[in-house]
Amino acid sequence: MAKEQGTKLIAQNRRAKHDYLIEDQYEAGIALTGTEVKSLREGRASLVEAFISIDRSGEVWLEGANIPEYLNGTWNNHAPKRKRKLLLHAQQIEKLTRQTQAKGYTIVPLSLYFKDGRVKVSIALARGKKEYDKRQTLREEQDKREALRAMRYKNLHG
Repeated sequence: MAKEQGTKLIAQNRRAKHDYLIEDQYEAGIALTGTEVKSLREGRASLVEAFISIDRSGEVWLEGANIPEYLNGTWNNHAPKRKRKLLLHAQQIEKLTRQTQAKGYTIVPLSLYFKDGRVKVSIALARGKKEYDKRQTLREEQDKREALRAMRYKNLHG
């Protein structure tokens, strides 16, 4: 069987960019069981309630991510919302630990994807947005859409 090439998106956390200001992004490997990978190959996953934690021993965990049970799995199927270990370099973990201890910073998962046949998680060091920042962002996006719509209309009916 040929080795997979390129990237294939599995799940994305759209709320993350709305709720947080993204400062730094990292790519992390993830420790999974066989049935979890098979379930991901079917494109079944959700990062809606997912978050990242660092325990006292310096291990990084993805918690709350939902990977549904593999449909053709047997008694050895996985628990859908179990903690999953993320694989990062020691320097990256140390840097993230230092920065999350600073006021207002957290680590959020942005997306889950296959990269050359391996499952990867894109995580970000982020700072929570205030309510008025969220409204400002929505307003800017709406203004961009309206400008594009006006330009498209002008080009068609010029």
